[in-house]
Amino acid sequence: MRRLLLAAALLVSGPVMAQQVPVDPAALIRAYPHDPRAYTEGLFYLDGALYESTGEVGRSGIRKVDLDSGKVRASVAVDPPLFGEGIAPWRGQIVSLTWKNGIGFRWSINGFKKLGSFRYPGEGWALTADGTSLIMSDGTATLRFLDPRTFQPRRTLRVTANGLPIERLNELEYVDGEILANVWLTDRIARIDPKSGHVIGWVDLSALHARANVWGDNQVANGIAWDAARRRLFVTGKEWPYLFEIAPPKGARPKPVRRR
Repeated sequence: MRRLLLAAALLVSGPVMAQQVPVDPAALIRAYPHDPRAYTEGLFYLDGALYESTGEVGRSGIRKVDLDSGKVRASVAVDPPLFGEGIAPWRGQIVSLTWKNGIGFRWSINGFKKLGSFRYPGEGWALTADGTSLIMSDGTATLRFLDPRTFQPRRTLRVTANGLPIERLNELEYVDGEILANVWLTDRIARIDPKSGHVIGWVDLSALHARANVWGDNQVANGIAWDAARRRLFVTGKEWPYLFEIAPPKGARPKPVRRR
């Protein structure tokens, strides 16, 4: 807990968090059950279901999860000695990373059949997609935009706030033309301009962390998923007992259509 609070204090009080970058508390809409044993590394929402990757050697895997109940509907293990990391959907497949092994995999969304593997330099932390490229974090302040077919880099993006680099970029989600990124060991989500790399705002998850009430050194906020069709934004953390729906940064959900 001390480690988390120290990291958060440094992020809040240091020059990176000067007042010109707005900080907005997450606006809670609803809480859902979440497996408190899931060491969440990656998260996305697709066709009515959540897909989640979990880490730790011997506990790593990819799962399809029912949103309302939190129950696992299908899963596949990422076997030792690999440490599972981020995932992203791409054209009927799931692309997954591992932490320090430099190897990733492609899986079928239906049935989680392993379709192939690929290599990359450095660490693998998280993935998302912007419709053209896969976007990868590796624990530094630099994001990689990758060709989804070859996994070769197309460009890199250095992420800064007030001119200073924001390191430990972790779980990613592409939302309304922005890249949202958990910052490891903090309760903050950075809202990143994908062209300039500037942090244009912060979402503060500290109240949700308090509600989850888990305070181990590694039980931090991690996991962002976006339901674009219904404009629902979901967040969670490692071994948190809840998945939270929060208002998206660019506005609340549309009002439901009344049926006659």
